[in-house]
Amino acid sequence: MSSTAIYRAQRLPPPLDFALLRQFFLYFLVLCVVIAPFTPDPLAWAGGAAVPWVILRIVGTPSMPAAVSYLFLWQWVQIFARALQTLVDGESMVTSFSGPNVARAYWYMLSSLVVMALAFRLVLWNLKTPTQAQRTAYYHWDVRHLLSFYIGTLVISVIADLAGRVVPALGQPFGAVGLVKIVGLFMLFVYVMSTGRGTKFLLGAILFEIGIGFTGFLSDFRGVFIFLGVAAIAARVRMSGSATAATFIAAGALISLALFWTSVKGDYRHFAAGSEESQEIKTGLSERMAYLGGKALSSGSMSVGDSAYMLLRRLAYTDIFASVIDVQDLAPEIIPMRQWSEGVGHVLMPRFLFPGKPPLVDSDVYMRLTRRFLAEEIRAGTSISVGYMGENYADLGFPGMLLGMGLIGLMLAGLVRLVMNFKLPLVMREGIVMGLAFNMSRDGVEVSLPKILGAMFMFFLVYLLMNKFFFPKVVTWLDKKSAMTRMKRA
Repeated sequence: MSSTAIYRAQRLPPPLDFALLRQFFLYFLVLCVVIAPFTPDPLAWAGGAAVPWVILRIVGTPSMPAAVSYLFLWQWVQIFARALQTLVDGESMVTSFSGPNVARAYWYMLSSLVVMALAFRLVLWNLKTPTQAQRTAYYHWDVRHLLSFYIGTLVISVIADLAGRVVPALGQPFGAVGLVKIVGLFMLFVYVMSTGRGTKFLLGAILFEIGIGFTGFLSDFRGVFIFLGVAAIAARVRMSGSATAATFIAAGALISLALFWTSVKGDYRHFAAGSEESQEIKTGLSERMAYLGGKALSSGSMSVGDSAYMLLRRLAYTDIFASVIDVQDLAPEIIPMRQWSEGVGHVLMPRFLFPGKPPLVDSDVYMRLTRRFLAEEIRAGTSISVGYMGENYADLGFPGMLLGMGLIGLMLAGLVRLVMNFKLPLVMREGIVMGLAFNMSRDGVEVSLPKILGAMFMFFLVYLLMNKFFFPKVVTWLDKKSAMTRMKRA
């Protein structure tokens, strides 16, 4: 056998990294280009399909944290969902019920993502590429100690959440502290997928996170799947047959849970709150779990088609942006740069120093910028936002809004660079960036401009302090415990 044949026989499966993601989305683009002529919006379909490949070409440097892929791809999914909706509705965006500005909103949002990606490349292009030794420095740790760290961060997160409820003026800093649970969970996932040790702990953590995700009013079960996927990229998992099968199983589980939640969330929220006019949970945990269990057992009667369409409509946020364009075309905002000035002013007046500061209510901004009255949402105590892209458009129009999007991208990328320069193990830095990305993109394009600015500012303050007083002590503890374990085994 020749040396070439031996090399081919021993060649490993490709690692899951930015290069493989680019390759996947290139195939996706080719497929969509073939399909495009048969869709109601061929150009929007093909152009939207090209954006993730373009973004990954821009940000996919060897030193880019894995969580940056989630930050962009999740928002792209929300935008591209509108192109998918045209297939179901059988009509183009221009002729849809929401009006011709839906197509403008679609292209403006895609352009905004590309501009943000360029900002990330500008700030992070020269990050030093980690060596293989830096990538695997945590291999000597023990999975049981990482599990203990995750449990500790879970306790911190619960305490921070309770403290934020008791002292609402400090809700934002406590919320930033609570993100530390993501760091602990992410590190556990990366360790197990990199070393192959502790698989039962990984599965246990996944099931536990899914379970507690369904206990709340809004349900955040999808978070654990996001952390798992990004951790696989950070660990550069080899995409063997078993890894590919696991990916499909995880994707299928996420879609199934999303469809189930979409079908039951209205009734469940009414049951949990005991009313249609409140978001405060009043029903006990056991009763809520029994209710969801009963719904799951009777899920055979669920209309998958209806639930899938509801989920698609929920993802697609483009029509709301189009409503902002409608209003701005007819009656532009009288106060220049109102959204940015109110957002920055809100951040510079922390509530614990200015307890009389009026809250910024997303629904009020929505009604002002779209001229729509949310009677049902107000009665139920819920809120809805036009999203930070819509607010940028209201202030700056197009293409001016791209300047605002570029500024947001520069600030976010600056925070990522700050974290990646912490003197911590790479896996921990990647975990902190995962917490930042999830906090910024959990609601994706729906999040309001003041919330983005406030969350970035508070993350900056809180994690500078945690990098000084908390994370180094955790690393020292992990190193010492692992050294003791190795000595006992020797």
